[in-house]
Amino acid sequence: MQKKMLIESDPHETRVAILERDRLAEIFIERQQDLGIVGNVYLGRVNRVLPGMQAAFVDIGLERDAFLYVDEVVDPTATFEALGEDSRLEEEEDEDTSELFPVTAAEAAPVERSIDQLLRPGQEIMVQVLKDALPNKGARVSTQITLPGRTLVLLPDVDHLGISRRIEDEDERERLRAVVEELQPTGAGLIVRTAGAEADRDEFETDLAYLRQLWRRVQERSSAVSAPVLLHRDLDLSLRVVRDDFSEDFGVVWVEGEEAYARVVEFVDQVKPSLLHRVKLFQRGSALFDHFGVEAEIEAALKPKVWLESGGYIVIHPTEALVAIDVNTGRYVGRHNLEDTVLTTNLEAVAEIVRQIRLRNLGGILVIDLIDMADAEHRQQVFEALVAEMAKDRAKHKILEISEFGLVEITRKRSRPSLERLLTQTCPYCRGVGRLKSLSTIGLELRRQVLRQAGGLRNRELLLRVNPEVAESLQRQDQRILRELEQELGAEILVQGDSGLHHERFGIDVI
Repeated sequence: MQKKMLIESDPHETRVAILERDRLAEIFIERQQDLGIVGNVYLGRVNRVLPGMQAAFVDIGLERDAFLYVDEVVDPTATFEALGEDSRLEEEEDEDTSELFPVTAAEAAPVERSIDQLLRPGQEIMVQVLKDALPNKGARVSTQITLPGRTLVLLPDVDHLGISRRIEDEDERERLRAVVEELQPTGAGLIVRTAGAEADRDEFETDLAYLRQLWRRVQERSSAVSAPVLLHRDLDLSLRVVRDDFSEDFGVVWVEGEEAYARVVEFVDQVKPSLLHRVKLFQRGSALFDHFGVEAEIEAALKPKVWLESGGYIVIHPTEALVAIDVNTGRYVGRHNLEDTVLTTNLEAVAEIVRQIRLRNLGGILVIDLIDMADAEHRQQVFEALVAEMAKDRAKHKILEISEFGLVEITRKRSRPSLERLLTQTCPYCRGVGRLKSLSTIGLELRRQVLRQAGGLRNRELLLRVNPEVAESLQRQDQRILRELEQELGAEILVQGDSGLHHERFGIDVI
């Protein structure tokens, strides 16, 4: 399947889209104001050592000192387990490093050295950020540096070899282990990433050469500067996606902007020179995302209802920890019988559901309510189609069989914020409820409030200030409410539309 990658960047944000069969399958967005520092390498200075907490505070030149646990100083496996905490590197999110790095008896023993035996105030140390800083807490760092490439992760100071658990074929694992053992630098370690499956020796050599050159630059800079200082900044979004995703499956990478194009070309020439000819500069009159219809698809991905080509539709409702996805036949009536209609709709729906899961980056527990199928063979056919579609998803997931009620449960690890959370905010009008009280409901609430205050309002002219839509409703279909109140209070009631009022708010004033 030929895919396309679109890269668009400006001074405010970078967006990368992946198209499959010319339809948007994944979208990555990084805004300048939200740039993190995970993966960055700093030369820091130890400010305080706290034996009671077995931790140290390290000045890396940020507003708050970084936090360094003793395990991140003495245990070489600690950082590798933390690889999964880098939300900007999806690959590491899905790798279980407990298998990549067998723990020896010595490593399994509790760490007995105290932090004050390892570090002292004023000492300069090289650290890498594992977690971004929080409003009340500094970044978390490690002294174990890891430099990810396309097919390999270089561990400059630790003698370990590993292979991604997601490469399951045992013959392929043995082949990869044999290759990387020959390439392993003295005193350093290597992890074969999932993208390294089926890669040949030349690809590994190219990737390793790039990573070793990067490490030399970091070392040279560290010896020429004083702490605190940034030694290496992790790749920006466009280069990370190119590094992690760009492969033979892509027919072209379109890049908008000459500066961005030059950076991508330079990077691809280092890590994947055989694909350099597929990187193209987009020079047409329209904007890149508009030209390929991406903007419209992003807009559609923020709405709950998604129409299928047959006329059926799916509805997606995310909650805090669960996403409910409902499948409906809609306008589709089929051609032969009900069971065939249901099967066709469900098969079309699972393909679109998986695309929406990847596009919207839905995570947690996902429950799909398929249209009920009486035929067991049809249920199995739909389940197999779902499994095949989910195989395209790089995020770690698990699928349970279709239940007798037509429900499918999926767990999916979230690797970055969902599209909805990234691009939207809670509606200040409905406060996230998603619905507003009806005009009749508001009219009746207004009636009850006036009657509560009736004792102080009798024989006095009133002014009701309401939203214009509510005002129109009171003066037309709900005017009986006004007549009842006028009769009860013995006074005239005026209604004034106020566009500044919330739909559900109103004011009662004595004139």
